[in-house]
Amino acid sequence: MAAIPSSILGLDVGDRRVGVAAVSLASRLPRPLTTLVRDDTFFDTLQALITSEEPDLLVVGLPRNLSGERTAQTQTTEAFAAELAQRYGLPVKFQDEAVTSKQAEAELKARGKDYRRGDIDALAAVYILEDYLANNQEAS
Repeated sequence: MAAIPSSILGLDVGDRRVGVAAVSLASRLPRPLTTLVRDDTFFDTLQALITSEEPDLLVVGLPRNLSGERTAQTQTTEAFAAELAQRYGLPVKFQDEAVTSKQAEAELKARGKDYRRGDIDALAAVYILEDYLANNQEAS
């Protein structure tokens, strides 16, 4: 039986950026951390976040089309998640990321403040974590 995680990082994976959010299961309140650029420093920067946040689990948003079917991006994200598991030795689980970016952008627009694309990615990662917590009993 797997141990119940106490802290989780959520990742909204894109081709150019990865939004990152964190949640402590004691508080159950996901918070946006940052958005990382997928460049030569990406894995080192993510390692620094993993070291500081000490997650027991990574939750990766899994893209699908509006009908819920797999796409080329689904396969790319699954390969990326496999690399994360290998590099960091942490379990990786998937959460459907349907409309999380659109939801995040709508919320940021409603706030009436300036925001960047990276802000959308980090907030989408929060929604991925919220959905994961709502749908997985082992995270309770």
